[in-house]
Amino acid sequence: MHPFKTKILDYCISLPNAEEAFPFDDKVWVAKVYGKIFILMNLVEDDVRFNLKCQPEKAEELRAEYDFVQPGYHMSKKHWNTIHWLDSGLDWKTLKDWIDHSYELVLSSVPKSKRI
Repeated sequence: MHPFKTKILDYCISLPNAEEAFPFDDKVWVAKVYGKIFILMNLVEDDVRFNLKCQPEKAEELRAEYDFVQPGYHMSKKHWNTIHWLDSGLDWKTLKDWIDHSYELVLSSVPKSKRI
């Protein structure tokens, strides 16, 4: 597995109430918060690609600004982006901001009564 995938995995599961799972098969890893997915990544492929949830307006802005951000592969194109990190030159701080945005967006959809 590419070392940067490990960095992404470690960061995602370090977020409060985040958990990892393999709900589809043993290749596609997801991180969830309160049972809702905020990132998906294929662990077997050589390249570093992953899907992040995004507010629709921001998703369109990122796709227009960055060639390596595409509509979410096998996901709702309105709410998910696929990032091809190896093609990007994207710095870790910006990527963490995007992961945090996805995490916060999903967390905000969980009713407060269901949060621990």
